Amino acid sequence: MTLLGEILAKRSVNKSMVARRAGLSKARMNELTLNPSAKLRADELYLIAKAIDMDPCELLTLLCGHLTVKRAD
Repeated sequence: MTLLGEILAKRSVNKSMVARRAGLSKARMNELTLNPSAKLRADELYLIAKAIDMDPCELLTLLCGHLTVKRAD
């Protein structure tokens, strides 16, 4: 399961409902929540966040907050 899948599971969100509201196919929603190598596009993140009544910036932080910038020497 992906981090997005875990977030949706913790919120007890129905993936079919999210897919329908976000205009994504069920197959794409399954890919994004089950396949760790799937790449989430910015527009998909935005639509998924809106579909679950979440601030897109908050969802982005949950999904990518662990990333850091390498410092130039």
